[in-house]
Amino acid sequence: MARLTAIVLGAAAGGGYPQWNCHCAVCRLAWDGDGRVSARTQASLAVSADGARWTLLNASPDLRAQINATPALHPRGQTRGTPIAAAVLTGAEIDQVAGLLNLRERQPFDLHATAETLAALEANPMFEVLARDTVARRAIALEEPFALPGGLEAELFPVPGKVPLYMEAKGAELSAPLGGNVGVEIRAAGARLAFVPGAASLTPVLDRRLSAADVVLFDGTLFRDDEMIRGGAGSKSGRRMGHMPIDGPDGSLAALAGLSSRRIYIHINNTNPVLVAGSPERQTVEAAGWEVAADGLEIVL
Repeated sequence: MARLTAIVLGAAAGGGYPQWNCHCAVCRLAWDGDGRVSARTQASLAVSADGARWTLLNASPDLRAQINATPALHPRGQTRGTPIAAAVLTGAEIDQVAGLLNLRERQPFDLHATAETLAALEANPMFEVLARDTVARRAIALEEPFALPGGLEAELFPVPGKVPLYMEAKGAELSAPLGGNVGVEIRAAGARLAFVPGAASLTPVLDRRLSAADVVLFDGTLFRDDEMIRGGAGSKSGRRMGHMPIDGPDGSLAALAGLSSRRIYIHINNTNPVLVAGSPERQTVEAAGWEVAADGLEIVL
């Protein structure tokens, strides 16, 4: 019987947790071996309806280690082969696409993304290591269902966001164009999962989309908008980076309070105190009915 299954390959924001060069208050706990925290790799999911063919939602720079840590994705059968049959991208940021370079051994799979995201890959010749006669690049229109291997159906939908960091230019528009930052809805056997690792704000259309899902994995990058500035770990607010905060009157916790689905924060920055079990911030989100994603979390619908 088909069942929608998702495995959190990575739960952290760009750089992972702890971040390699960070000694902020939250990273310090990890470096010191504090039992209240656990390491996390950069955000990605694997989804399947038949348990045999899997689709990646984003390909983080940590993909090789994530495959090693996930038996469902290990090769089996013939000498060359993999259960990974497709990948879907929500944007062209480094932590969404760099892992594709781990999949360069002429292994057939389909790569699904908007035309805007595929254009960013086209502009970088490094991604030509994914041989075009082996890896099909498929441009996906927004809000039009498309099929994925193993009986999954998917749909990309617009989400307010920001252009990738490497595409920022002084004085240029920072907001992502339509199709530049998207969410993914995965459907199988009557179940719906929504994956939104980056959201600058919540629109009525996005709210309705999330309200129809059984499980929502949503942008949990920062707890407070000025978190990195306040902690001396950076000079940008969350909104400047294209991520609405969790806390505050216009944060995601308040904005999504009406959701009745299973709610999970993902794409969690290394400075975010929700990473610390028992912290006031973790208690706040858990009291509101939210979970905090960790690598290896399995969701079965």
